[in-house]
Amino acid sequence: MSTFLSSVAALFIFLPVLGYLLVFVIFKPITGNHRRSVNYALNATTCLLIISVHYLLVTIWKTSFDWVILMILMTTLMGFAVLHWKVKGEILFGKVFKGFWRFTFLLFFIGYVALILYGLVQRAIVAVHLP
Repeated sequence: MSTFLSSVAALFIFLPVLGYLLVFVIFKPITGNHRRSVNYALNATTCLLIISVHYLLVTIWKTSFDWVILMILMTTLMGFAVLHWKVKGEILFGKVFKGFWRFTFLLFFIGYVALILYGLVQRAIVAVHLP
């Protein structure tokens, strides 16, 4: 049973689109609202993308970049807080976090796609250059 659960978890980590679809399909009948279901699915997918990027980095370079991911997240959050403070004159943490989370989705989605493409090209080059 634990093998099955770990296989399902690995599937959602390496294919976060499946996680998006699963959350969307579950929340669509619950909320009855398409837009809210998409928001729930994107929020869940952001977590999956962060984990996916971590495991892709470990797979490609055989070392952990947890500290880089945490620094990117903290720097982005601080940047959004400062930007919100400069524009609005006050910090509304709900709005800051919402903007940060949406930007994080975009950033890690781009990172996920870039790492998938890089990994595929790297493995193809290694496969072609066999002695």
